[in-house]
Amino acid sequence: MTTTVITNIGSLVTNDPALGDGTPIGLLQDAAVAIDGDRIAWVGPSADAPAADEAADAAGRAVIPGFVDSHSHLLFAGDRTQEFNARMSGRAYTAGGIRTTVAATRAACDEALEANLTHYLREALRQGTTTFETKSGYGLTVEDEARALRIAARHTDEITYLGAHIVPPDYADDPAAYVALVTGEMLDACAPYARWVDVFCEKGAFDGDQARAILTAGKAKGLHPRVHANQLSYGPGVQLAVELDAASADHCTHLTDADVDALASSETVATLLPGAEFSTRAQWPDARRLLDAGVTVALSTDCNPGSSFTSSVPFCIALAVRDMKMTPDEAIWSATAGGARALRRTDIGRITPGARADLVLLDAPSHVHLAYRPGVPLVSDVWRQGKRCP
Repeated sequence: MTTTVITNIGSLVTNDPALGDGTPIGLLQDAAVAIDGDRIAWVGPSADAPAADEAADAAGRAVIPGFVDSHSHLLFAGDRTQEFNARMSGRAYTAGGIRTTVAATRAACDEALEANLTHYLREALRQGTTTFETKSGYGLTVEDEARALRIAARHTDEITYLGAHIVPPDYADDPAAYVALVTGEMLDACAPYARWVDVFCEKGAFDGDQARAILTAGKAKGLHPRVHANQLSYGPGVQLAVELDAASADHCTHLTDADVDALASSETVATLLPGAEFSTRAQWPDARRLLDAGVTVALSTDCNPGSSFTSSVPFCIALAVRDMKMTPDEAIWSATAGGARALRRTDIGRITPGARADLVLLDAPSHVHLAYRPGVPLVSDVWRQGKRCP
């Protein structure tokens, strides 16, 4: 295996307090990182860096862990430009627009869906995303949901079955029959390709009882729950996520004190998706309230063609700092280690010996520049599983 050493790192975010300054992001100045194969082998002062087969000089710039995007919807066809234009002209966002993407996705061939997926994966990688989760949810038939997950499985291990995105038009008059399909034949076809099961628990989608039935059926098939929770209104999603030990409750915009307390006393991560609030002009999630209560928070893109058509984690970091009252340190942790927690992974989201060698070199002296210089393409180089990406 090839060894690589990156030296002269001005500011290194390790997310290991024992390696750096004792803070959650484990900041280390004038640092170096050694990579052996696909793993981090050593972290320490630049002056003590070991010899290696290959060397890279960070020239005083910052290095951070690769971003972990733990919530995206990349298996789709078409876009919803007209809907976005109308919304920016005053129309409110509802869950109904998903049906437009369902129609386009059903009509697309496998090759077109995979080409679209890989296009956005390359786009995300250029912006520092080295791990991503993606979902089905735009097919809503047994065949279309299974093929979406089959395609995704060629590109990531973090695959989520979201047959319960909305009730499709062909079941509008009999939602109970659709829930039966999602928990029966569709689940049987999709479970072999997925790690997770998800449900959009929201007015206009699935209520608490329906969501519980879907998630419980998924657990019985070996899939672990995630929940689209409390995005558009107050509801049972967060409490259900905690009850079922979901890895994450995603969105978390409308929360009662009981919801916050439940999250704080659980292993369920609150995954915040500021791209959705930006794109829909909706109320921002109160990250400060969650963090001050001791809730574990992740930041992700929610990349999808309707409500958050961005693959840029740096953009979401800038939004979180500016509009959700997170500090730059909290935001970088949430977009890396927080995303790993939301996927229940310990091998990613940090730069520490034994972790997967996913690193991002910034064209900046500090990770703070991700929020300080919003919209500027600061990602200079990316190493994914120890390999420098072209």
